Amino acid sequence: MAQSVWGYDSDNGPDRWHENYPMAKGDKQSPIEINSKDVRHDTSLAPWHASYDPGAAKTILNNGRTCRVVFDDTFDRSVLRGGPLTGAYRLRQLHLHWGSSDDHGSEHVIDGVKYAAELHMVHWNPKHGNFAGALKQPDGVAVVGILLKVGKTPKPEMKRILEEIDNIKTKGKEAPFQHFDPSILFPKSRDYWTYHGSFTTPPCEECITWILLREPIEVSSDQMAKLRSLSKNGENEPVSPLVDNWRPPQPVKGRIVRASFK
Repeated sequence: MAQSVWGYDSDNGPDRWHENYPMAKGDKQSPIEINSKDVRHDTSLAPWHASYDPGAAKTILNNGRTCRVVFDDTFDRSVLRGGPLTGAYRLRQLHLHWGSSDDHGSEHVIDGVKYAAELHMVHWNPKHGNFAGALKQPDGVAVVGILLKVGKTPKPEMKRILEEIDNIKTKGKEAPFQHFDPSILFPKSRDYWTYHGSFTTPPCEECITWILLREPIEVSSDQMAKLRSLSKNGENEPVSPLVDNWRPPQPVKGRIVRASFK
């Protein structure tokens, strides 16, 4: 498996990542399955707060593995604080993982339930100097994970991202994406689970404090179909739908998952 071509196919997928990225077999890997019976309610967990500047949104792109929205993180412009975190973490990007049909696609699994997709908002701790530095520290990165379930009502807030899909159909395409407040994607409830884990893509660095929101947001089946219309190939290559870009749950290995709610 060549260094740069990890993916989600049988020849370069999650089962083989460890061949080039040994950390993928580490003790604090993500995602995990969350079992309510093993979760510890922690009364000391504070509420979290996000203050996002809509002007920080820059571009949306298809990198052949996901759809990503990139934000300006050169100063404390859009930050996440509170919850299990110490200090303010800067929003860098958000991206999604999804399935080939509505009954799977999320990375985290809750009591055996898979959702249609999962949205990750990636923040880093500026006390480590830059993003690369943060990746090397256990408290370097904080990811807010939001589960997407398919219901009758389309999520109007997802519309803005999905409207751009036609402009980034193929791998390598990027489009301007200005004035967007990602906090509109949060569910009503602020309840969350938290645990220490990793990026769910190579090199799978174990630097993440996960804040996984208990309440999913609802999207329509049509909205999911729109996401699946992306191609993981470049524009001069045959169309190959970008689907099933999720990593299956990894061993918990003695980690404790804490909940902010009973």
